[in-house]
Amino acid sequence: MALFSEGQPGTETGGSRAGATRSREERRVRRGWYFLAVALACGLVLGLVPSPYVIEKPGPVFDTLGTAEHDGTERPLINIPDEPTFPTDGELNLLTVSVVGNRETRPNWFDVLGAWASPEQAVLPLDAVFPPNVSTADREQANQVAMVNSQQDAIAAALIELDYPVERTLVVNSLSVNSPAEGVLQPDDEIVAVNGDPAEDLADLRATVQLNGAEKPASVTIVRAGQTLEVEVTPTMVGDTAVLGVNIATDYQFPIEVQIQLDNVGGPSAGMMFALGIIDKLTPGPLTAGKDWAGTGTIDADGVVGPIGGIRQKMFGAVDAGAKWFLAPQTNCNEVVGHVPDGLTVFAVDTLDQAMTAIETVSDGGDTSQLPSCTLSASAP
Repeated sequence: MALFSEGQPGTETGGSRAGATRSREERRVRRGWYFLAVALACGLVLGLVPSPYVIEKPGPVFDTLGTAEHDGTERPLINIPDEPTFPTDGELNLLTVSVVGNRETRPNWFDVLGAWASPEQAVLPLDAVFPPNVSTADREQANQVAMVNSQQDAIAAALIELDYPVERTLVVNSLSVNSPAEGVLQPDDEIVAVNGDPAEDLADLRATVQLNGAEKPASVTIVRAGQTLEVEVTPTMVGDTAVLGVNIATDYQFPIEVQIQLDNVGGPSAGMMFALGIIDKLTPGPLTAGKDWAGTGTIDADGVVGPIGGIRQKMFGAVDAGAKWFLAPQTNCNEVVGHVPDGLTVFAVDTLDQAMTAIETVSDGGDTSQLPSCTLSASAP
């Protein structure tokens, strides 16, 4: 009896402990399923819900000394049909940036998180790339006009560098939607001055309009059908910039024909590389001495190199294309320092002359240590 009475309580105690253990296990399993369901729901949200961002990543690379597809056939990217040209060697690559997303189709949060983790990509607010008051069609048209202008500016800069005579005027190409210039300016109007300040190039025009601001009318001097007129346009704001609401083309009178064929690429940032390619083709001896270069930067007819967007992505694009040497606008140096990919040497330039000096120094095996870089001021000896 004693053995039975002692063993019975012991049996009940063991059963209670086993039941408690099973209960804890069941609760852990339920919690695990709950967290898994929450994670799946969050993943579904991240995968389906569009973000308020777009993603920049390296885009296609084009050698200005090589060929590009045009109307389904490969043609020289730069062609100079009626002037003696010379053999080239090496590469002078222009770089592009691809933008993933727009107002109609935005990247999801998974895409954004992946881009944040990649040094080759950048995540930008949607409004910074696609302003809410600018339609996608207007943006694409403006980018195409900017590309055409950059090509014309590059031809002008190259020919002026080589002492060819070049004349230029600013002409209205088109008006944007809801333009403040509607009914006042029209395509083919030549813009001579704004508020009495001569509009000798796009930089002059933009600076004068910005100085005028969007609170008062600007006096615009134009030539229409041979007649000089004074009209008034009150600029509107696009982001932080005052604009007349027109797309401007620079009309040059070139002494020789230079053709640039590059489809489906917009914006002005290839200007410097176009100019270098033209100069290389029109001068004896390969400018690069067979080395592969890449670069980016706007250019005006006077050979001034200006800032561009997406330079970090373009540096990675240069490395992917096999370039060892890179030309960057001095004004983009704050984005270059600390972000140069391994194997790439970057020189900072303000002018077409500085770009040519950098290339020629490397080609000749000269001392590159004193060439302007993003850690060495462009004014250094």
